[in-house]
Amino acid sequence: MAPQFPDAGALAGCKVIDLSRVLGGPYCTQILADHGADVLKIEPPGGDETRGWGPPFLGDTASYFVGVNRNKRGMTLDLSQPAGQELLRHLLADADVLVENFKPGTLEKWGLGYDTLSQQFPRLVHCRVSGFGADGPLGGLPGYDACAQAMCGLMSVNGDADGEATRVGLPVVDMVTGLNAAVAILLALNERVRSNLGQFLDITLYDCALSLLHPHAPNYFYSGKTPGRSGNAHPNIAPYETLPTASGPIFLAVGNNRQFAQLAQVLGAPGLAGDPRYAANADRLTHRQALRDDLSALLVSHDAAALADRLLRAGVPAAAVQTVDQALAHPHTRHRGMVLEQGEYRGVGSPIKLSRTPARLRRLPPDLAPQT
Repeated sequence: MAPQFPDAGALAGCKVIDLSRVLGGPYCTQILADHGADVLKIEPPGGDETRGWGPPFLGDTASYFVGVNRNKRGMTLDLSQPAGQELLRHLLADADVLVENFKPGTLEKWGLGYDTLSQQFPRLVHCRVSGFGADGPLGGLPGYDACAQAMCGLMSVNGDADGEATRVGLPVVDMVTGLNAAVAILLALNERVRSNLGQFLDITLYDCALSLLHPHAPNYFYSGKTPGRSGNAHPNIAPYETLPTASGPIFLAVGNNRQFAQLAQVLGAPGLAGDPRYAANADRLTHRQALRDDLSALLVSHDAAALADRLLRAGVPAAAVQTVDQALAHPHTRHRGMVLEQGEYRGVGSPIKLSRTPARLRRLPPDLAPQT
């Protein structure tokens, strides 16, 4: 019999006012909503601009918007007008969290900045997602994911060694910023239990992009050498990269000597593990190209998916390189509940698994409401 769960999620009773648009803020509030928070998404009269970021569309709404706005109620509000400002204050009277990503100074101009709101609502947790924060050399300037990747070094270490600096093929900075915002909100709510006070959470794309520079930042700190691009190869570990097989590329992620010995055994070449050039990770790094050549010669007759399965079962991290559709259709994806379906709606499930209060699909992304 399937386990029975309470309908209320872990954040049941938590009311969130979501003024954010595009990705970082909405991704944060979808995490909260998936776990039971009552999230009211308030859009400007023209709507969140990502409603038009298509095709593809679900009805009249772009898939981009659909992907990060489930489980939320919706309304529109013109906060530039006194009536809209007054209605927002009314909604904040019993709210726990306010999430917004207005350009710093905008809410302050409307009399809705943290200094003002905290006087009226001292228990309110106010989370601002912005590009660079309100002050400092770049304070108040607009920020986008790709620009943060470029500015903060991510592009410089991504791509082929002899190729151009390359943007990561998904909005990793926006999404990590949303994750960090969600973590910050939970920390502040936990602290509020003791102090009975809210606080201001200052989460920026710039900071979050810099926080992703592992292991490149520590490598630079302790070697003095500027990290560069190495394609799919890891700067600190070998073999840790894609290599060709008969059916397509396979990624090998060999993190220790035991795993390397198992890899050699599965490939029918146990002598590799005894080769002094490959005795330890530092040796394998030194002789990376020779190791690539030796492994490629052994891999050329194998099917990537079948070999990856054999290696995983032998304790060696490995994976055939799959397309997005293949990944979403994989049986383990379904087993983990990572594809949600309801009517025409399809979405990626929550990766946060709680045993008693799991995430649920309670509400489809809101339609654009008439102007309030």
